[in-house]
Amino acid sequence: MQIRTDLAMESREFLNKKSGVSSYIFQHGKIEEIHVHVETKEAAKILMKDCGKYITLTYPNLLYQETGERKELVRILAETIRHMIPAEGDILIIGLGNRHITADALGSRVLDHLMVTRHMSEIAMPGLKGKLRSVCAVAPGVLGITGIETAEMVHGIVEKIHPSAVIAIDALAARECSRICSTIQITDTGIRPGSGVGNHRQGLNRETLGVPVIAIGVPMVVYASVIARDALAMMMKDIGMNEDEHQSAIDVLIRRVADDGMGDLVVTPREVDDLVGRVGRIIADGINKALHERLTDEEIAILSNDHLV
Repeated sequence: MQIRTDLAMESREFLNKKSGVSSYIFQHGKIEEIHVHVETKEAAKILMKDCGKYITLTYPNLLYQETGERKELVRILAETIRHMIPAEGDILIIGLGNRHITADALGSRVLDHLMVTRHMSEIAMPGLKGKLRSVCAVAPGVLGITGIETAEMVHGIVEKIHPSAVIAIDALAARECSRICSTIQITDTGIRPGSGVGNHRQGLNRETLGVPVIAIGVPMVVYASVIARDALAMMMKDIGMNEDEHQSAIDVLIRRVADDGMGDLVVTPREVDDLVGRVGRIIADGINKALHERLTDEEIAILSNDHLV
């Protein structure tokens, strides 16, 4: 059975260490920073991930996060983003997903708290002159609502404003339930909109847009078939059965229960609305801090979107 996950840190666990993937881990208190570098085309094909860098920040118990640890997470996120983007030039931020579906609304939730400044270059207060980086943002919606491919829309915006880089935010799918809203993946490979709900669209990357594309994603769902697979594997282990000997039978059973009739089923926590709001604010704070490093946290808080609405 194919392992379904958008996280490189989960995919690399199924590869041999000498298979073209390098990884290392940093620990910052309760925050784990995992670097995965997909180096060869062979490894990329096996993992179904593009060659490039994938940095994952994990933090358990997001609902009970302490203030100091939250600040540290924002700081690490900001540094990671800053190292992936050009030092100068406009930045275009794309909030992907469907704002009407909570588990797919991460992109729009992040935009609600962003500090957008492209329109402020001529009207900025004297104390802010030279401190603001030009940032613009858009939530293009989804094909089913707009009738326009997200990649087509973003390509048109890029051609018009000529940003030095694009930052795209989207929901992802994980293999483990514990990853939901506790894991942030940042990669320089771009993204395929809709990956978090199994609806892969045309990619947003350097090849399609002509500029660097940094993708920031957070798992919001897991596939029901993966949960069923793990439950069956655990049951077979407890009763002493060999999982490998019954692999094909297990796969058939899972497809009958979880996939047939309605297609792929995905699962998300009942408190996802609260979770997506919290993690969306963390990502927005990290992006704001990365792009406007000359501003204090207080100045960013005053100038961010949620204070200007």
